[in-house]
Amino acid sequence: MAAAVVALEGLVATALGLYVAVRTLMGAAEDVTSALAESVFGVAIGAGLLWVAWGGLYRMERWGRSPSVLAQIFVLPVAVTLIQSDQPLYGIPLIVVAVAGLGTLLAPPTTQALYGEQPKS
Repeated sequence: MAAAVVALEGLVATALGLYVAVRTLMGAAEDVTSALAESVFGVAIGAGLLWVAWGGLYRMERWGRSPSVLAQIFVLPVAVTLIQSDQPLYGIPLIVVAVAGLGTLLAPPTTQALYGEQPKS
């Protein structure tokens, strides 16, 4: 489940980066340099999340959890900023996905799958 949440985030980030690139190429950007930088950043972050989801979490590699948890933590202030900027339609779903991601990444079944630890009774 954790791999699916992180993969979903990666797909969305990649799609948004590509969307910004297409809109920029169509002449919709006021600042082309900033728009292209945002596009490259979105695609790079998306690709990184997809790599972590597939190469780390899906394949049950221990290293996949740390960058995934860090990504969820970074998403939370972005979501709060969106809400404070009168964009709750973007911020609230972002918070829900980040909390779901943290929940699945830190859940005992994920810990057991990644680290082989037995739950304490």
